[in-house]
Amino acid sequence: MSGPGRIAIAVGSVVAVVVLFFVFRSGGDDSEETTTTVATTEPVTTTETGTGSITVVQTLIEPPPPPPGPVRARITVAGGEVVGGRRLLKVTQGKQFVLIVNADVSDHVHLHGYDLMADVAPGKPARIRFKASIAGRFEIELEDRAFLVGQLEVRP
Repeated sequence: MSGPGRIAIAVGSVVAVVVLFFVFRSGGDDSEETTTTVATTEPVTTTETGTGSITVVQTLIEPPPPPPGPVRARITVAGGEVVGGRRLLKVTQGKQFVLIVNADVSDHVHLHGYDLMADVAPGKPARIRFKASIAGRFEIELEDRAFLVGQLEVRP
């Protein structure tokens, strides 16, 4: 079960215990009204008793933000040149990384050091997705042409 699911069950249990405590407690002023504020994601609940009412006030708990997506970089090769010039791509070690290479020729994109390859062809970009686990600087090339298109620097 996920974290938010566990939190919801725990909060629901606390709400139920608080409501039952006030419903079944003995003694006290019969005309007394008690208001209890509990952090919950459930709707506002009012329970009528013979002696008054108990109101549970809703306080929304925001879920944590989603983890960041992978770092993405795009390189385009056209007319035998890297559009915009060869670039040094940078990523922090441990991050997910997606390299997308578009080319007007058919070849293999090779990320040295990680020894990852993907086919590229006109209209069919190469996509290489991986975790940047090895620190250093690595060449990115069109393998069959031995044509350097960029470098990737993975920093600790």
